[in-house]
Amino acid sequence: MILKAIYKGKRILKWCKKLVIWTMLLGLISSLCVVALSEGIQASTEDSVYAIDEANELKADCILVLGCGIRQDGTPGTMLTERLDTGIAAYFMGVSDRLLMSGDHGRENYDEVNAMKNYAMSKGVPSEHIFMDHAGFSTYESMYRAKDIFKCEKVVVVTQEYHLYRGIYNARAMGMEATGIKAQRIIYRDQWFYDLRETVARAKDFVFCTVKPKPTYLGEPIPILGDGNATNDYT
Repeated sequence: MILKAIYKGKRILKWCKKLVIWTMLLGLISSLCVVALSEGIQASTEDSVYAIDEANELKADCILVLGCGIRQDGTPGTMLTERLDTGIAAYFMGVSDRLLMSGDHGRENYDEVNAMKNYAMSKGVPSEHIFMDHAGFSTYESMYRAKDIFKCEKVVVVTQEYHLYRGIYNARAMGMEATGIKAQRIIYRDQWFYDLRETVARAKDFVFCTVKPKPTYLGEPIPILGDGNATNDYT
């Protein structure tokens, strides 16, 4: 009985060892695929990334500014302010006479897009030239809605450089012509974390852009060449 138990225990350990090895191999292969997809997305779009002082010749239906964190007082945080300053500069350069602010306004007490519009208006951009996408909950959803709801055909995406490659890739996957202007003047303390997260996000969005699931919300068309006040939320 003891010998049988020892033999059985050895077989169990042998199978566990094989399982661990196969799990590690699958994990390695998956990681390599994620990195390869990330590098492929960057390589396919990096020739369409411009600095603001290189953007004079760019022309588009709209300048699409992607939202991110706001402060507790409802004003744009550091990263978002950089995006807004770059988008507003592009507006006054004549890249487009329309700004599309796409961000998260899924909760009553959290509102990226009105913070973005108010900031742009404080810099002299007319309200009618500023559109708000209240349901831009992700980069993928922002691009899907830019095409489907706002009827954009040609966009200039504005965000930090590490994020810009994915933004351009998603926009093109939705059928829009897309270039981008990078909005980063400083190196962020947690840049390594943003880069790591972005690597995974690119692989995720590759799948989304292949399958093309519908975003959280759709709705009636609001053409970008109309009046941006149509997107104001009166409460």
